Amino acid sequence: MIRQFAYSSSLAAFIAIASLGTPTLAPPANAAAQMQRTQAPGYYRLMVGSFEVTAVSDGTLDLPVDKLLSGSGKDTRALLAASHLGVPVETSFNSYLINTGKRLILIDAGGGALFGPRLGKLVENMKAAGYKPEQVDDIMLTHLHPDHVGGLVKEGAAAFPNATVYADRHDSEFWLSETNKTKEGDPDGFFAGAMASLKPYVESDRFKAFDGNTQFLEGISATSAYGHTPGSVVYKVESKGERLLVIGDLIHVGSVQFPKPDVTIAFDSNHDQAAETRRALFAHAAQSGVLLGGAHLAFPGLGRVRARENGYDWIPVNYSAGY
Repeated sequence: MIRQFAYSSSLAAFIAIASLGTPTLAPPANAAAQMQRTQAPGYYRLMVGSFEVTAVSDGTLDLPVDKLLSGSGKDTRALLAASHLGVPVETSFNSYLINTGKRLILIDAGGGALFGPRLGKLVENMKAAGYKPEQVDDIMLTHLHPDHVGGLVKEGAAAFPNATVYADRHDSEFWLSETNKTKEGDPDGFFAGAMASLKPYVESDRFKAFDGNTQFLEGISATSAYGHTPGSVVYKVESKGERLLVIGDLIHVGSVQFPKPDVTIAFDSNHDQAAETRRALFAHAAQSGVLLGGAHLAFPGLGRVRARENGYDWIPVNYSAGY
């Protein structure tokens, strides 16, 4: 009874005080905190078996995807709207660092200075993630488009002074050819960008072309994925039964090309082959559950696909604060 009385008395006192109203406090004299308008450094880590994988952002660009994707712009805008997106779409540009414990491998090198100040963040974000450019042993290129090779150089010199660069021979023989540049024309600078970016590595004999499916070292291999460019490849990272496929530009606009994998983009060299390659890889990924890493999927670009109707759903990796 004593405890009940004490509780009831306290409650009554609280109600009586509350009925008097809440006193008004004067706002502080200092101004509101300034908005920062920046994100945290662009990197995200996970483990694939015993390999540490770090997704690294090179930045973002706004792309008029309704004008770049095949099919009508109206259909594209409807699919974008279903994902709460409009046009242009702020598009991620992702690279991937693989630390095997023995070698540090970079897959794709970002756009460097070729696309203005919104790209070229790769080295800055690598350093924030704890790595230095001189620590990179190997650079594996999914293809030689400028947003994947521009970061290889800084002011004409190799940005990764100790690295050897690898690309499929079909791509190097096409994009590094002066004859092809003259024949095809180069209004967008794709040929010039590839030539300038690879020049210091070619001259120092640190560029190596390979032919199709290639095993580089234990746990790192390339598989032909032609269509987006003549020599596009997918890299498989495998350790202790876990796998990651780094798919480069196999897909650009997830909200459109996952539900409609036949949709292609203006940057594709061979549209039919690009669509066929995408369908085959997505079918394999959906059946196997393998982890994918995409260059232009929303950062960090890591996730899995699930089959539905005539297309696929994208399931991003669950966020982890560490391991």
